[in-house]
Amino acid sequence: MDIKITVVPCAKKCEIIELDAYHLKVKLISAPKKNKANKELIAILAKHFGIRKSAVFIKTGLRSKHKTIQIL
Repeated sequence: MDIKITVVPCAKKCEIIELDAYHLKVKLISAPKKNKANKELIAILAKHFGIRKSAVFIKTGLRSKHKTIQIL
């Protein structure tokens, strides 16, 4: 399953906002430096969907606020 993600780094708290069935807005506390925000995003999505972190992949947008995530 592929999901489109809009990331908001450096937010005050972590939260997931559903914009559509396959589009989420995710607020992260981490800054987008040294891959910290991507790691936090994977951890939050794994917890949200109740799956392992290894089952969540960033398909496109490693350095962008707009990402496509693949969940196995």
